Amino acid sequence: MKKYLAEFIGTYIMVFCGTGAVVIDEQVHTVTHLGVAVTFGLVVMSMIYALGSVSGAHMNPAVSIAFTLAKRFPAKCLIPYIISQLTGAAFASLTLKYLFPQNTDLGWTVPSGSNAQSFILELILTFILMLVIINVATGSKEQGMFAGLAIGGVVLFEALFAGPICGASMNPARSFGPALITGNLNALWIYILAPVAGAALAVLCWSYFFKQPPELKITA
Repeated sequence: MKKYLAEFIGTYIMVFCGTGAVVIDEQVHTVTHLGVAVTFGLVVMSMIYALGSVSGAHMNPAVSIAFTLAKRFPAKCLIPYIISQLTGAAFASLTLKYLFPQNTDLGWTVPSGSNAQSFILELILTFILMLVIINVATGSKEQGMFAGLAIGGVVLFEALFAGPICGASMNPARSFGPALITGNLNALWIYILAPVAGAALAVLCWSYFFKQPPELKITA
């Protein structure tokens, strides 16, 4: 239960701060797009350092699914993790709705162009993010120390350049919370399927490059 609670809290804080930056910028116009991207990067980094030792700080169903496919995460924990993440995101958006009742979008992610454009962007962005995560989130002690910085940095630069087009969600939970509370579920399928597919492709790539092939045994 500690792991599930950590995922709930981590996802809550990530969505509350990240989408909260969007909501506040729409009200005061001082946070800016750069500030929103920095907020997302910093909050992800902070939660990894704060809760990574408890639950791994996935805060993202696509990441949990990818780690399961890579056999680095027990399959029996996958559904409880996803439930914890989605619930945390929903409660974060509910909190923002209470604090800013006049806001109608709560930092939702919707395509600014075509659905296909945003789907491909989200897939590629999540592929990049997961490729970094799977290589730095586990391994040597030195890698572990800098995992939060590396992952937060990826979230920041991807949100910085792709956010205006697709929202740069890379995370079904991040998109689920605002979509559920606002009732705008039209484009949610993009932000569920594309990140999961992108993260799965990253696992395939990692497996090809870094997993050792089985040794060939020669018998006399």
